[in-house]
Amino acid sequence: MEMLIFDCDGVLVDSEAIAEATLVERLATWLPDVDIHARLGEALGLTTAAILERLAAFSRHDLPADALGAMDAEIERRLALELTAIDGVKEAICELGMSMAVVSNSHRGRVRASLVHTGLNACLGDSPIFCAEQVARPKPDPAVYRLAIDELGCRPGECLVVEDSVAGVTAACAAGMTVVGFTGASHVMPGQAERLRAAGSWQVMARMHELPGLVAQWRQTGPERLTGVGRGK
Repeated sequence: MEMLIFDCDGVLVDSEAIAEATLVERLATWLPDVDIHARLGEALGLTTAAILERLAAFSRHDLPADALGAMDAEIERRLALELTAIDGVKEAICELGMSMAVVSNSHRGRVRASLVHTGLNACLGDSPIFCAEQVARPKPDPAVYRLAIDELGCRPGECLVVEDSVAGVTAACAAGMTVVGFTGASHVMPGQAERLRAAGSWQVMARMHELPGLVAQWRQTGPERLTGVGRGK
């Protein structure tokens, strides 16, 4: 049974993940003397404005006067980039006629909210969702992908995974799957395509509308053969 598996933290837009990543990045610049990751962990569940207010109290530096506006504008800009990158994904999914699943580091509720936000719930709403919270260790441990294989009743070679991070590519490859790297997410770093190839991506794409062509190539080449020698070239 052919199975297409999506990551959901960037490949399929997770707006909360984008907001959190943007928040951490900008605050690390504005407040260099604060352990942003630790402080943000204490502030989960608060609004962006409340987080900024709390963090300001821990720093000798003043936040920019328009910090909230600047943050909101940056989050919206990155969200727009993500939505552009997945333009055509609905049509691509319908065209493929494959079984699909979602694997994510995010909690199940957040994954579902992400699918609703992007309108992809109509295409993927009933697809199985496998979250890192279901295994002892999150990605890059391949356990979550092996869990998906077991639950779906697939062989690794029957699964084509779309991942946007080196950690995700590494985990899916370790589980024996063929992986397409995705560089369209707004948080990817310069040279990410080369890093994804080095991690084991069979192919790398920048826009989701490239997916049908890659799936056709995968089918013609033979999924089982792609999970071994030659991956990443």
